[in-house]
Amino acid sequence: MERVNGIGGVFFRARDPKALSAWYEEHLGVIHFDRAPWMQREGHTVFAPFAQDTAYFGRPEQQWMINFRVDDLAALISQLEAAGIAVETNPEWDSEVGKFARIHDPEGNPIELWQPNQ
Repeated sequence: MERVNGIGGVFFRARDPKALSAWYEEHLGVIHFDRAPWMQREGHTVFAPFAQDTAYFGRPEQQWMINFRVDDLAALISQLEAAGIAVETNPEWDSEVGKFARIHDPEGNPIELWQPNQ
């Protein structure tokens, strides 16, 4: 059976796409496709639909959440906090698959940061 081999893109609406793209590039290193496609290293990708009434994403109207793999979560948290970005952590989020933190982009979209266990 032929299968997909990764995520080719994440597309969503934004009030100010240009400013939001700049924020993702400055703070997370995600480059907007009009300059050059963002190149990822290979690694695990979780695909997980959640129940319609989940509170995991935050706001009830929030339909999606992106999760980015990171090498050093503590270092990224320090970098984000130094830039004035609120970072949520919760020891209960950490599990046998790794450590997690959460931030929100300037438009309120949740972003989960994941440092996988080796």
